[in-house]
Amino acid sequence: MARQWFGRLKGNSRGCLLFEPLFLIPYSMFATYATVYMYDLGLNETQIGWVTSIGLAVQVFASFISGYLTDRMGRKPALLISDIFSWSVGTLLWAVSQNFWFFVLAAFVNGFQRVPHTAFYCLLVEGTEAKDRTYVFTLLQIIGVVGGLFAPLGGLIVYHYGLVPGMRIMYVLAFVLMTTQFIGRHLMTEETEIGYRKMRETRELGLKKSLKDYSLAIRMTLTNPGLLLIFGVYILFNFQLTLKGTYLSLYMADYLKLDNGMISMFPAISSVIMLLTLWLLMPRIPEKYTNRAMGWGFLLALASNVLLIVSPPEGLFWVSVSTILAAVGTMISAPYLETVVANAIDDDQRAKIFSILSVLLLLVITPSGIIGGWAYKVDPRLPFWLMIAAFAASILLLAYPAYKAKRDNTYSA
Repeated sequence: MARQWFGRLKGNSRGCLLFEPLFLIPYSMFATYATVYMYDLGLNETQIGWVTSIGLAVQVFASFISGYLTDRMGRKPALLISDIFSWSVGTLLWAVSQNFWFFVLAAFVNGFQRVPHTAFYCLLVEGTEAKDRTYVFTLLQIIGVVGGLFAPLGGLIVYHYGLVPGMRIMYVLAFVLMTTQFIGRHLMTEETEIGYRKMRETRELGLKKSLKDYSLAIRMTLTNPGLLLIFGVYILFNFQLTLKGTYLSLYMADYLKLDNGMISMFPAISSVIMLLTLWLLMPRIPEKYTNRAMGWGFLLALASNVLLIVSPPEGLFWVSVSTILAAVGTMISAPYLETVVANAIDDDQRAKIFSILSVLLLLVITPSGIIGGWAYKVDPRLPFWLMIAAFAASILLLAYPAYKAKRDNTYSA
């Protein structure tokens, strides 16, 4: 099956995705318990929110410089150096954290992950034809799903060693596997033609003129209604992902009173459902129904959050159904959303515009940690109401172009 999946990939897309499991497997293991790890080491809900928001604030700065660094250094060097700093060093800092200030330092270093995020995106997309991008992003989603199947290993480690020692083991394991990925990917990929050209142009222009180019790219982005609409959907989608990633495990452990070992089973259940969705449902969705598929995916994810809110303590059935709905909704929306965003950005301005998108994204979601911490303290269900609102707004944004076209046709008639 792996040969069938990867056989269609060529060049950088193959080199990028081949090593991606070495990142996603350890990430899925420790991400489930990251918030509970901080909680067990003495951080309260508000401090956890501050750590999240500080990390996101650093990501805003890193996003702003990521386009320039990716163009100036080249896609490959920017990717390797910034990945090692933000993730290899970052995971070691998470591993040795003792209190709030340790976590702040770890979040600060890990916040520079936005530089490799932009570089990876450019390296992956620039060598891939537009017609193949849905396949590439779907395969990337599959790798993430398969990585989620390993989340229960994190639960076994926590069960055997305890939460804090188990998390330290997982972070060290993540350091080893992720660093191996970064080096292997660097050796298996080549700098893109656009990357070489941007390196020359950026060196010739200098920093001042490059920043002027940024201002032109910003104006171009802000005056393009279609681009702003899809960027709005992308931002709302990531806003709810941040809230969910920060507070879902804590909500399950603290409010729903589920066992820590049981919590790690839900990412695995989600992964199995997503693979079944990919196999049974996605081949039946025509390419022309991309927006409609995203809308249905958002609606299912909205329903999954409603079920979490109404679930009683120890309500395994309700949480399981919620997990299934969220998995199906994510699988039929996320790859299409990534493809629509990728195809909406011009190749020649990709690094700059994608870094601008990242800045806009982070300016919106940076306060989400503090807002989520405050909301959780008021009522643990309140962050999930915010996620429901984000999905409802996304559905309305997707429906707006069709509504506008219908209205214009009615008036013109």
